[in-house]
Amino acid sequence: MKVIGICGSPRRGGNTEYATQYTLDKIAAKGIETELIRLVDVNVRYCTACYDCVREKKCTINDDLEMIFQKVEAADGLILSSPAYHASVTPLMKCLMDRMGFSGRWRDNPMVATEKAYTFKGTPFSGKIGAPITVARRAGTTSAMTDLLLWFTVNDFITVGSGYWPMLLAGKGGARDAEKDTEGMSHLDHLAENMAGLILKLHAAN
Repeated sequence: MKVIGICGSPRRGGNTEYATQYTLDKIAAKGIETELIRLVDVNVRYCTACYDCVREKKCTINDDLEMIFQKVEAADGLILSSPAYHASVTPLMKCLMDRMGFSGRWRDNPMVATEKAYTFKGTPFSGKIGAPITVARRAGTTSAMTDLLLWFTVNDFITVGSGYWPMLLAGKGGARDAEKDTEGMSHLDHLAENMAGLILKLHAAN
């Protein structure tokens, strides 16, 4: 059992990374392996709309996307986290979402002519557990979370929630102070509990 956490912040050691690692640590305490991937430490370019992935069944841009894709494909769960940049996810996270989502659709599905019915056969992410985390100084967390939730649902993940949306208010004046949002941290606790609990139940059922 494994959960991957992908942090979309361009700032190492910031509030979003803290929130992601905190949640992963809570999941690890339940006996589930975890791994944090910082997008600032890897090279994931933007999608070029070349459509090579339809034919090749993978993204053909030569960077770190395929490495990340394989890690997520092998895992049971995925956390995507991002600070709010103008009420959306960061460019780092958007590049990952675009390329992993679009190339993933064609791994097991052919592209058909527009006049034919499309029969969806699932993606490499079908049935995996997904959860979003967003962080902002004051506002933008909800719309950034919507970006992440829409990505999870269209890519056939099972999404988990908490007692409230898993978002933190932090970073006034650039401060690294996410832990001071005690209410937000409690929602991360419950998110980790729900995610770990569902993964454990699914493994027990199999």
